[in-house]
Formats: sequence, C-alpha cells, structure tokens
Amino acid sequence: MNKWITFDLDGTLMQNPFSAWIFPEVEQLICGELNRNIEVRKALFQEHKLRMKRQEMVAAYDWDDIVRQLSKDWGLSLSIDVEQLLLKHAAAPKIYLLDDTVLPTLEKLKQKGYSLAAVTNGFRKYQYPVMEELGIGSLFDDIITPERMECGKPDAGILRELQQDGIIVAHVGDRLDHDIHMANQSGIPSVLVARDLPAGLEVLSPAERTTQAPFLQRCEEQMRKEDPELHTSLQPEAYRPAYAICQMDELLACIDELASRSSGAAAAD
Repeated sequence: MNKWITFDLDGTLMQNPFSAWIFPEVEQLICGELNRNIEVRKALFQEHKLRMKRQEMVAAYDWDDIVRQLSKDWGLSLSIDVEQLLLKHAAAPKIYLLDDTVLPTLEKLKQKGYSLAAVTNGFRKYQYPVMEELGIGSLFDDIITPERMECGKPDAGILRELQQDGIIVAHVGDRLDHDIHMANQSGIPSVLVARDLPAGLEVLSPAERTTQAPFLQRCEEQMRKEDPELHTSLQPEAYRPAYAICQMDELLACIDELASRSSGAAAAD
C-alpha cells in the first residue's frame, strides 16, 4: 500500500511564470492588436473568479480557454496559445524553487519510502514543464490535476484516486482555503507552508506554532484575503493546520512524528 505525501505546487514548492511573464505578454499582445491599452490582466482574473464563483473549478484554471473567450468578446481574431507561452517562459530565472531545501527534502522523503503526488489546481500542461525544468518532476509518482479529476481543490474528490491507491500521510500547501481546508475535511494531517511566520515562532516546533495566538491571527488575516465569503462561513478549526513550516526541510520532522504516532497506534491495537 502506498504511503502518499501530497503537495501543492505554486507558492508551496515553486514559482511559476504566469504572473510575472505570461500574463504581461498576453496583455501586450491583446493591447497591440486592439491598438489601445486595456486592463487585460484584470479581466483575466475577473473571469477566473467568476468561474470559481459558479463552481466551475476546471474551467477556472483553463487559461487557454479564458484567453480565447476574452479575445472573442473583444472581437479579436488573434490566437494566443498560453501553453506555448508557458514553454517559452519555463526557464530560470523566471521560475525557481521557493527555498533551497525543497529538492533535498523531496529526495529524502523518497528515500524513506514515501510516494509523492502533486495535487494542484493548475493543468498538467502548465505545471509539469516547470517541474521538469526545476528538477523535481521525476520525484513525483503522480500529478493530480483538475482536468483529470473533473474537480479542483478544496473539493476532496480530487484526492479520490490516491486514496484508492493507499493512504495519504499528509498534505502540504500554502493556501488555507484550498489546501488546509481540503486536508482537514478529509481527515488528512495538514501542513501549512508559512514562510512569513510571526516573529519568535520559528523557535517552536511546527505543531506548537499552530496553537499560538500570533499564528492564529495570521491565519485569520490570510483567510480573509484568500476568500472573504468562506472566512465568514467556516469555523476556525476548518482551516487551522496541524503543522506550520517556514521552509521545506521542517516537513521531515512532521512526517517522522506522524509515522511514530501511527506506529504507536498500531502497537496499541
């Protein structure tokens, strides 16, 4: 039986080129075709949010379709291939791992016998080229994406195939509304990547940090930014992580603690 550790990608392990490179180029191309300046990036995000609000989780992350629709709305015959732009920009320094411990941590988890899966709301065609270029693609045993599962985070259905193929030991991500909420509602230990921990908390263990008032206040503020509507409808426990890490190598201690706890429970049975 596989012991899975699942990871979000963007904001957790890596930086993709969308915000800094792809969206600006899309805006430049469209404004050039229209021969006037318009807020293309703002329109892209508005359409993304509209699809999210309609619970169209797969369509909300189909940037090729979003660009195609907006181009049609503006009466353009211009054809923009977002996937090709991704391939064009998927190179350093436009993309990078978010801390120096990402790669060695993933390698150590593999050595310990864990299976690794990326669980991302980004389509595979946008994610895997970046993963491969950064040297982490081959470390993942599976890549779970919305177009494959016909749903996206925080819908726990995106984990269905992995749960049928073993147990998920932990899920690691940087968003409370997507990653932590999904893991918590699935009974999976949740690990928040919080590289901006409140001062003084870095000396505490990843589990101890999540009980501290400054950290809980940080979560309140983050949740309000991520999804104000969800923030007002959820109990705090629904998006409170079990662990908080400020760089990826701290995950190893979390996983060891979970393994020890699991072994103790099995012995007691």
